[in-house]
Amino acid sequence: MKKTNVLWIILDSIFLIIFNVAFFVLGGTEHNSSVWISYGFIQFAYVMLLLTPMLIRKGKSSAVFGFSLYSISSAYFFIELVTGIIFILVAPDGYQAALIVQLIIAGLYGIILISNMIANEHTADAEEKRQYDISYVKDASARLKGLLDDVIDKEAKRRVERVYDAVYSSPVKSHSSLAQIENHILLSINELDEAISAGNKEQILSAADSLLIAVNKRNTQLRGVVN
Repeated sequence: MKKTNVLWIILDSIFLIIFNVAFFVLGGTEHNSSVWISYGFIQFAYVMLLLTPMLIRKGKSSAVFGFSLYSISSAYFFIELVTGIIFILVAPDGYQAALIVQLIIAGLYGIILISNMIANEHTADAEEKRQYDISYVKDASARLKGLLDDVIDKEAKRRVERVYDAVYSSPVKSHSSLAQIENHILLSINELDEAISAGNKEQILSAADSLLIAVNKRNTQLRGVVN
């Protein structure tokens, strides 16, 4: 185990150690139900604070997601800590008030936390789709632009430029139903690359024409899906 992980475990354990030592040394082990309920809720709140990193959706906005979830868990912990300590000090005979109040606080925390997690999931999914949408046009146009410098024949170069212009001006928005034709276009660029490397004009023209047809077909299908 890495030294930093050990240090984090020690840091995370400091509150639990201090709280439990103070609780049992100052109060002993004989307590009524309201005190034990409060003790348990405080422990639960702190554990949830420690588990918050596991609830953060990975992605481009992980820092934003983490800040919002940490804020919610931290607020819950401090509210529960104050509420729980009050019940521990007052130690009412009945357990109902301690249970209901802290259960309501925990319930509100759960609702707010899960709502934010759902919102984060939607945001992360939208970001991933946006990245996927952009990647096809970005990758394909970049590869075609790189190939242009290697085309010597003027006619062949004009054909490849037409394909590049068609891809570059294509809508970046995509759709799952277009995955097959987009993959076909990317594979066809490999064939064009091989033809250019071989210096075979006829193969270059054929590959460029096929690519242009596929690109236009993809864009036409995209308009049909969007509309």
